[in-house]
Amino acid sequence: MEIVIALAFVAAVLFGADRLMLWLERRGHVNWRRKGRKHLRHHSRANLDQLLS
Repeated sequence: MEIVIALAFVAAVLFGADRLMLWLERRGHVNWRRKGRKHLRHHSRANLDQLLS
């Protein structure tokens, strides 16, 4: 019975963490699941060229 309670607790914590990250993503603080990763191929080189010149 203790294992069932522990698994339910772990599931609740993971669900809460996911909801927190989705809320932070809506506010623009992190990229979590909805927006995906930013592709830095074009942006990083342009910024590096500006810094070096």
